[in-house]
Amino acid sequence: MIAQGISTISTLPEKEAPAMHPQAIALSKKSLWAGRILSGLPAVFLLVDGAMKLFKPPVVVESTLQLGYPESAIIGIGIVLLICTILYLTPRTAVLGAVLLTGYLGGAVATHVRVSGSVFNTVFPVVIACMLWGGLALRNQNIGRLLPLVESGSKNW
Repeated sequence: MIAQGISTISTLPEKEAPAMHPQAIALSKKSLWAGRILSGLPAVFLLVDGAMKLFKPPVVVESTLQLGYPESAIIGIGIVLLICTILYLTPRTAVLGAVLLTGYLGGAVATHVRVSGSVFNTVFPVVIACMLWGGLALRNQNIGRLLPLVESGSKNW
């Protein structure tokens, strides 16, 4: 019974195979590199931000206190940010990392709204999250299918 199922799968016509195995469809080099660049820019920013939270320079301590967080929370926030960013940069865990970073950045938006921060400080985390997801969608075709930016009948990516 199992052998019969396996032989059925292996004899499928070639044009049906990609539909059954979405990973088999290759991304274009332009799309892949655009995704890497679009993912890399916010990732570098987040890695630097997380590292600065570990070293706690005076500017980080001062801004964290102004946002209403105790100084004792800075290192923990930095560790969480670094772990989430590393998960995002690892291909196997990129989607989990993107989800966790979206939550982290949502907390940043909520914090700036709570303290009546500037429009830039409130919108900047949203822009970073959009860059993260846009870069991931360009690097991973499954994300592009999950969040289509064009009609299903149109040419994707």
